[in-house]
Amino acid sequence: MEKFTIVGEELWARMERAVEKVNERLRKTVRILEDAGVPYAVIGGHAVRAWVAQVDEAALRTTRDVDILVRPDDFPLLFDAMIAAGLHHRNVGGLDMFVEHPEASARDAIHVMMVGRVERKGEEPNPDIEPWVRANDFRAIALETLVRMKLNSFRDKDRVHLRDMISLGLVDESWLTRYQNRLQDRLRFLLDDPDG
Repeated sequence: MEKFTIVGEELWARMERAVEKVNERLRKTVRILEDAGVPYAVIGGHAVRAWVAQVDEAALRTTRDVDILVRPDDFPLLFDAMIAAGLHHRNVGGLDMFVEHPEASARDAIHVMMVGRVERKGEEPNPDIEPWVRANDFRAIALETLVRMKLNSFRDKDRVHLRDMISLGLVDESWLTRYQNRLQDRLRFLLDDPDG
């Protein structure tokens, strides 16, 4: 039988620290962007968390990184603000990210997505940051746009996020008319098989 090598209070502490670190990374990022006047929207797992929390906090999932959407013309202002705050820039495979330490993992990064950019071949370009919705002290992408982005990417984690939103009634059959072609087919697939 396999055994954990880290147990007890240390294991609890590690699990709690992991969640708090990513939450603090989001708070720090938002403060930097708000103080610098950079137009942005929080996307990805944190945007899903903000929407899911409106319905059922017990359904929240943790996420490991911070995803921000900005317009390309605003990237220089974002870059300067992040560097001034002591963060380190990387560009990996065309994806801009900022980390707190030069040797930090991409898992611990702030990922910057650009409006209008196609992230993966065959996907639609990223939408604009507007409309966005104020969630606490940050701007989250509007729910319809978030769902569009998740349907567009449609990776395992995107399908999980979409199924969470479907299970909570944030997305239902009436949403099919909001999308066309491939995105509509993907949403139909999830609605027909909500438990995966």
